Amino acid sequence: MEALENSINCWEDALASYQSGAGEALCLTDEEEAQFASEIQNLLESAYSLQHKCELLFLDQRSVLFRADSSVRGTDSGQRDGYSSADSFVSAQDEIADLREFEEFTDLLTDIDKLPLYQSALKHFEEYGIPYRCLRTEVVHCSSDMEYLVKLHCVRLAFQWMFKSQDTWTWFADSGRQILTDLLLYADKDPKDLMIAYEEMLQFLKDRSSWPDIEAELSHKGVKAMTFYDVVLDYIMMDAFEDLDSPPSSVTAVVQNRWLSNGFKESALTTAVWSVLKAKRHMLSYPNGFMAHFYSISEQMSPLMAWGFLGPDERLKEICQYFKDQVMGFLGDIFSFQMSRFTTVEELTEDVMKHVKTRIDNVCARLTKELEPV
Repeated sequence: MEALENSINCWEDALASYQSGAGEALCLTDEEEAQFASEIQNLLESAYSLQHKCELLFLDQRSVLFRADSSVRGTDSGQRDGYSSADSFVSAQDEIADLREFEEFTDLLTDIDKLPLYQSALKHFEEYGIPYRCLRTEVVHCSSDMEYLVKLHCVRLAFQWMFKSQDTWTWFADSGRQILTDLLLYADKDPKDLMIAYEEMLQFLKDRSSWPDIEAELSHKGVKAMTFYDVVLDYIMMDAFEDLDSPPSSVTAVVQNRWLSNGFKESALTTAVWSVLKAKRHMLSYPNGFMAHFYSISEQMSPLMAWGFLGPDERLKEICQYFKDQVMGFLGDIFSFQMSRFTTVEELTEDVMKHVKTRIDNVCARLTKELEPV
């Protein structure tokens, strides 16, 4: 599955570069270019379908692999590259190790005895498994994959409880709008198009009739639960930070070229980002769905973040890094036994809300200070 994902990424890059004009170097006729692009797109659609079927078979807890009495589950495959064997999701009683056999877990077990929500999630993990798109164990400073997945279940419940309130939904929407707008203003960019795209996304999400399609669309992307954590934090933000940590060599080659002006570098980077997003938009199964609205926002924010993290503007890089640090700090807080109470859904929700308000206040205060006239 990892090899398939790498192949898909290469094919997406190929199609994007072709549609951005790089195909001219291949010296093909217009008819041949069109045929080649069409065949690449057909190949990608087949690959997406295969990837989805693989996920349903190997990662979805409804698969025959994850039934408690299944005879096809591997016993020694273990975990590899972020993908978990069926034993990580569902284990028969005789396959579950007693943690009390390990002295190093004594303190953890003592704490767990006082955390009924965590205990309930642990039981759920042992009986049914907890689906996930990507293991974030090290990122959120958990001691094991099991601890991450059990806490993930608790965090999902907290966000679901939190967003039962319309006031909370409105506060998150307003806070997101403010931060994104201020980031653009700080980079001397006009936020008009961002604000239009953002409001269109909010109106789209308010239509509850569209949610079944949103869930189906995001499930194709590997998203396992419709929560703020799974969609916004895990799928959108953490993936974006990972991409920025390991940019394509073609991007770094342009940005690091000391013979090119900064203006040219930024324009080239923006064009590259837009080309990729345009290619991805053309391949959407839901042309007017969640990802289409997300790409409209990304067209405004992705070039800025890429230039901020990869470009030579130290002031912009510092503010972008501060934003990332606050997001990652928030994730560490909500997955911490010391910072958050895994006792009841209500108390964990209260702590998560406290942490997110603190981090958003930090970002807004920093941006407000930076935007003040000297």
